[in-house]
Amino acid sequence: MKTIDEQEAERHRAKMAKRKAVQDAEVASKTIEKGLLIVNTGPGKGKSTAAFGLALRMLGYGHRVGVVQFIKGAWHSGEQDAFAAFGDRVVWHTMGEGFTWETQDINRDIAAARAAWVKAQELLADPSIALVVLDELNIALRYDYLDLEAVVATLAGRREGLHVVVTGRNAKPALVEAADLVTEMGATKHHFAAGVKAQKGIEF
Repeated sequence: MKTIDEQEAERHRAKMAKRKAVQDAEVASKTIEKGLLIVNTGPGKGKSTAAFGLALRMLGYGHRVGVVQFIKGAWHSGEQDAFAAFGDRVVWHTMGEGFTWETQDINRDIAAARAAWVKAQELLADPSIALVVLDELNIALRYDYLDLEAVVATLAGRREGLHVVVTGRNAKPALVEAADLVTEMGATKHHFAAGVKAQKGIEF
């Protein structure tokens, strides 16, 4: 382990004091408080996981959370079981029937997506809910199961103070443009490539 002498420690303190002053000024300059439209997209793993982490944070502060899963549904998820412990503070609707290559029925897929969007709009309108997670909505939009313009207009016109998280690969440019925060998850390395199957507690 490197030994830090007194002069080096003092230089570090001075450097960090300057950095803290800049950081504090940057934080103080942000004065707007608003409900955010957040998009988690990209080819990497963790988009839904991040959204559910945010949901847990909201619950920690005593807020209510709504979840609509647009595509997922063929597999049971551990998140749903965990959030069930919060009772009616979490409103959860799994309305997907699996990815399109599993159902192989486009009319069925469109009907499921439209039903999920109706439910999503109910949660968006519920004043008791502080955060709505629209899990895999990007997939439904990618395959044109829903009217993109109508969805973006609804999300952009959401009630004041409401936070919304949209997940899924290939977020449409119009949604990205409307969002306040967009995070693209990269795929640097994935265990599937090494033959590791989807596992409870990791993938679902």
